[in-house]
Amino acid sequence: MGEDGRLTAVVALAQGMAAAQSTREAWRAAALGGCLALGGSFAALSVWERELGRLRVLVNVGELAEGEEEFPEDESYPVHQFAEITEFLHERWAGGGEPDAWVETAEGPAAGRPGYVHQRVAALRRRGRGCCVVAPIVLHGRAWGELYVARPVGERVFERADADFATVLASVVAAGIAQTERLEEVRRLAYTDALTGLANRRAVDAALDEAVERHRAEHVVVSLVVCDLNGLKRVNDTHGHAVGDRLLERFGSVLSLCGAMLPGALAARLGGDEFCLLAVGSPADAVAKAAEELCRRAAELELGDGVACGVASTEDPVGPVRSARRLFRLADAAQYRAKAERAAGPVVAGREGPDDPVVRLADEPSREEDGERRRFRGRHSP
Repeated sequence: MGEDGRLTAVVALAQGMAAAQSTREAWRAAALGGCLALGGSFAALSVWERELGRLRVLVNVGELAEGEEEFPEDESYPVHQFAEITEFLHERWAGGGEPDAWVETAEGPAAGRPGYVHQRVAALRRRGRGCCVVAPIVLHGRAWGELYVARPVGERVFERADADFATVLASVVAAGIAQTERLEEVRRLAYTDALTGLANRRAVDAALDEAVERHRAEHVVVSLVVCDLNGLKRVNDTHGHAVGDRLLERFGSVLSLCGAMLPGALAARLGGDEFCLLAVGSPADAVAKAAEELCRRAAELELGDGVACGVASTEDPVGPVRSARRLFRLADAAQYRAKAERAAGPVVAGREGPDDPVVRLADEPSREEDGERRRFRGRHSP
């Protein structure tokens, strides 16, 4: 590949990573771009997990060997099997050199300590690959992981010039990963409540809309628990807002704990003293049980006065749920009744027969005119 071709390949790699909409897409774009740029048949992107002492494969692309998956759940290798990442690589840095890429072949020992045959060589032979080039990825001044590109037996073996080009590609990948991480952090902050660390209103809006669409298309059960933390205003007035914030944080932890009873449930703070749990796919009875546990644990919190909790599920007899708005109105009405009655446990919409008062309250036209008593908002209840 000439200079123009390599420049084009670098630009394509950078553009592919920039266009990625998720971390996984960025990983795949990095591996695929490296594979195409170096003329390989297979490529992998791996991360060095220092705390676990392992090199974990994030993505494999190209011609996969038996047992390889595009996004493996747990393909990892003890770092001690790859001495260069802890010894050879660091020795080069200590000597003032750069973390250059290197070539390994299935025909003999790899570069590095004389006489040492890396596990990579055995892996090349086992998977029918003739050679590979390994390029360390450096992020924030530390080894982050590696880009690995291989060719099959019979094809031209990578040369020093290929390794030099792989070093350049690894720098482009590092820049792309840094950008992806920044964007992920921005997204995380945009969908996270700063005080409790739970999801926020924006996250719930998006997740609830998507969940109701799934319910309409696939009849998946969708349930919503809406709750108000009682006594927050009294705590703020009596003990100060710092103590009130601690109460909110503690209740957030309780909500997260109870949400863990429902696989995949989203625990969120809607604002002020309002919280919710969104469960998709869990039976309505399991959601009601989690809400009961939530009420029990909330009542045991120091300073607070428990929680008013309402539950609505598409699995209960509440009529058709064609919009996120109606499911929220049902859960809201149940919560309103729990608060009015000072109920110790949750009120579940639709469980009091055909003329359920909660369902009637949720569907009252006057609620539309007067404005809902509870909406996804960020203020304290009166």
